[in-house]
Order: sequence, then structure tokens, then C-alpha cells
Amino acid sequence: MPIKTVLTTTINRVSILDEHGHFDAELGNGLIPDADLVRLYEHMCSCRQLDEVAFKLQRSGRMGTYPQNMGQEAASLGAAYVLNRDDWLVTCYRENCGLFWRGVPVESILLHWMGDERGNAMSREHFATPIAVPIGTQMLHATGLAWASKYRGEKRIACTFFGDGATSEGDFHEAMNFAANLDIPVVFCCQNNGWAISVPGKIQCSAPTVAQRATAYGMDTIQCDGNDLFAVVYCFRRAVEIARSTGRPSFIEAVTYRLGDHTTADDARRYRDQAEVDAWRGRDPIIRIRKHLVEKSLWSDAKEQELLARVEREVAAAVERAETIPAPPRTDFFDSMYAEIPPDLLLQRTTMQTHGIGQDPSQIDGAVIELPAKSNH
Repeated sequence: MPIKTVLTTTINRVSILDEHGHFDAELGNGLIPDADLVRLYEHMCSCRQLDEVAFKLQRSGRMGTYPQNMGQEAASLGAAYVLNRDDWLVTCYRENCGLFWRGVPVESILLHWMGDERGNAMSREHFATPIAVPIGTQMLHATGLAWASKYRGEKRIACTFFGDGATSEGDFHEAMNFAANLDIPVVFCCQNNGWAISVPGKIQCSAPTVAQRATAYGMDTIQCDGNDLFAVVYCFRRAVEIARSTGRPSFIEAVTYRLGDHTTADDARRYRDQAEVDAWRGRDPIIRIRKHLVEKSLWSDAKEQELLARVEREVAAAVERAETIPAPPRTDFFDSMYAEIPPDLLLQRTTMQTHGIGQDPSQIDGAVIELPAKSNH
């Protein structure tokens, strides 16, 4: 039998505004209007300010832990900018920029990392899911949300974010396989920052790109400079168009870098070379956009100082709102879990005690508790 080629593939990499200030006018002109670019830059600066303040909150014992977003702001912001307001944004924990652009209050993210469950109560108007800390689980959620929209005949799509380490999880492959085989409109975005906590990318994936993992599932796939806001917007517009016009999923590998530790519980100096970090600091997405704005006479030192003063005030106000929010009723733990509370948990809810239950469940410390009658079903 003759040997035949059954598949040849090419994966393109998109870069429009590089770290040296080179701007590809053919691809970039008109992609982001000037007024929007200024707003996007200001938004990234606000998120960077939050990172600095949140780090100090953790170090001073006012917050449990925090994963800084600095260096990775462009990917989620570019997606939120392109997506419709009623498309699902399904994040992990380094997508503050996209969530805030959607309108999620800054204090919600602070409350999450302070251990207050109310930080996860995303309003439906934002079409955003709570932060997902378990690695990879959110990809399945995004696929399910997009599948539900397709089943209802809606045009709503879903976009989900995850790191390079998550592509080694079974959840990743299950979500990709399910979305591809059932034609579900999901945009999968891998923020490849080169490190799965302390594990380098070359151990996570032996292939030249993470993007080619999507080829195995028959998805359209592309790689972009994840620190280039223009390239991110370009790739997401393409992916969103595929999802809306064909109902098919697609994959974006945004090559980026986290400039800080994995979280405030980590010390990246133990496994990363400082020279590598310094090289990526020169590719900072915020610095890149600021230089471009200055070159276009859209920004100045005076505007920068005014912006910094404003974002300091805004972040400080968000911190105050998070730290002064009234404590939730203790009964919320029960009320938010069940539509109809089982008798044994109703007893705990009423007495706020668990000791003694099992000896005489209807009587705690001399107080007789009337339990609801058992249902026949």
C-alpha cells in the first residue's frame, strides 16, 4: 500500500506590538480605537495597583494569600474587551483584569482571598463564574455553559482561561474532547507563563507549542504574544467569530509570564533565574502600551501621575469596602447550601452546636428543638 500524508498542519504566531515598540500597522490599524486603548491601559494600571496593595495586605496579615496577576494582564483583558457582555467568562485565578472590565467589583476578589464566601457570589449581570482554584476544573464548566446555551438556541458562547500546567490534567482533555465532538462554541485560552508553579514548561509539554494539543481534537488553534494586547484582541476576534459562525470550539495559546511568585505562599527565587525574570520585565504589557500611547501623543507624564493618584484612591476605597463589610449571618452556611434543610442540619442551624447530637438529637442543653415532620417522599 502506498504511504499517504493524512495530516499537515501549521500553527501561526501573532505579534503586532512587540517589546521594542515595533507596531505592525497592517494587522493593528483600527483593531483597537485610540480612545479604547487609553481606557484599556488605565484599566491595566488599576489592576497592577491592586496587585501591589494585595501583596501588602497578605504580608500584614489582613489577607490569607494572593496570586499576583502582574505580567499577565493583557490576555484576560483582551478577551473581555472582545466578548459580548452576555458571553460567559470562566476564569481561574489570574484574570482580574478581565473580570473587572466586566464590572465585577474589586472588593469581590479581595473578599475571596480574605476567605469570605461572598466574594464568589458573582452577579448574573457579569456572566462570570467564581474564581476556580482547583487546576483545570473550570474548563469543564465553560463547556457545560456553552453547551447549555447551544441547547437553548442562544448565541452566547463561553471563554475559559487556564495555565500551561492545566493542560496536563484530565479535565483539560475531557473538556476539549467533549467540545470538539459535540460542536460546542467554547474559546479555550491557555496562558502559557512557562511555569506550572515550580515545574518548567519543557517538562509539562514536550511539543514545541501547547497550541498543537488542540490540533489533536480537530480545533482551530493559534499562538500569540500574550503580552501584546493587540495580538490578544486579534486572536480573540478570530476565535469568537469561529464560535459564533460555526459553533465550533477553538484554542489560543497566549505566551506570557508571571512577574511575581505563583502566590504569596511561594518563593520563585528557588526555581527561577533572575535573568529570566529581568528579560520578561522588558516585555511587560503595560510598559509596552504606555510607550505606544506616548508615541501616538495620546499619553504624557502628567496624565500618568493623575492616573496613579486616581487608581490609588480607587483601590484604597475597595480595600476599605472589603474590610468593613458587615459579617454574614452564621446561618448563611446552611441557607445557601440547601433549598430544604434536612432535620439534622436544621438542628445544627438552630442551636449552632454539634456536640451532644446523637445522644438526644431533640434536646440540646435543655432546649427542646421541634424538628419538621418527615416527608413521605
